[in-house]
Amino acid sequence: MGEVTAVCTSPAKGTQKTNVGEGIFIEDYGIEGDAHAGKWHRQVSLLSYEKIEEFRSRGAEVEDGAFGENLVVKGIDFRSLPVGTRLRCRDVVLEVTQIGKECHHGCAIFQKMGDCIMPREGVFAKVIRGGRIKAGDEMHIEEKSAGTA
Repeated sequence: MGEVTAVCTSPAKGTQKTNVGEGIFIEDYGIEGDAHAGKWHRQVSLLSYEKIEEFRSRGAEVEDGAFGENLVVKGIDFRSLPVGTRLRCRDVVLEVTQIGKECHHGCAIFQKMGDCIMPREGVFAKVIRGGRIKAGDEMHIEEKSAGTA
């Protein structure tokens, strides 16, 4: 079980997200008001709180949302979950669709630190069932979806 510590959105792609405290998750779309929402496989991005803290301990001054993550969750190592894993938070069900991503080395974090954790630690998910998630909510690992590798 994990605990949501931040819910972040941004109005435009290519910009850092801001912790808005809670969000409305729309089935097969993403978070209401977030630039990355849409009918594709990367509707919601997630990062582990512990991985962000580890990066901060190396001198990075990053706020929640700086890596482009929508959800920061304490107590779950997302990188260790296989594609197809389902996560439940309140009524919301997310399904992991991708682990990591290519990073454009021009991002501000990479320029300053020479490294960025999103490409190897971030995961992406689709919204299977919508609802509301806010900071402080519990997140549970449900299952690996049937029929996925």
